[in-house]
Amino acid sequence: MTLPSAPRGRPRDSRAHHAILTATTELVSELGYAATSIGAVAARAGVGKDTVYRRWSSKAELVYEAVFTETEAAPVPDTGTLVGDLTALLEALIEEFSAPAAVAALPGLLADFAADPALQARIRSQFLAPAKDRLVPIFERAVQRGEAHPGLPDDLVLDMLAGAVFFHIGLVGEQPTPRLAAQLAAIVGRGIELR
Repeated sequence: MTLPSAPRGRPRDSRAHHAILTATTELVSELGYAATSIGAVAARAGVGKDTVYRRWSSKAELVYEAVFTETEAAPVPDTGTLVGDLTALLEALIEEFSAPAAVAALPGLLADFAADPALQARIRSQFLAPAKDRLVPIFERAVQRGEAHPGLPDDLVLDMLAGAVFFHIGLVGEQPTPRLAAQLAAIVGRGIELR
């Protein structure tokens, strides 16, 4: 997870940051995306609205970080095989997208993203790009083990993985089976394996 640059002056309180993210997740789960407000988040977190706005420029950014960056804190999978690593990564994505807050937040976030290209750019640069960059070792190890071609478009592969989970759970509303991660990993792994 990449946080916006801290302003000069007094350092940010990590407890306040955590309290804001927790309050956001709780409120989105309880009330839905549309009914969650910065004021309600600030009140539940025990901070002022200015404290929230110093860290996030909009509700959409705050909700995105609170709800959709959990997998970024997890260690990068290293199971010894490409399919094993992809399965572990997909399990984390499935868990994240299946959480009540994610289910509640997704429609509103998508609408806000579609309406605001600047917001899309901030989410890509502050969250998505760093998250993808930290997963590159999965593909580097696969190339070293002879499981994948050098020059594999890992960015595109990561988009396919997240897109499949997003479509299956977020758009279609299917409940994930216990085998979903392994099935998707096998399909994608087979598609990119060295032949």
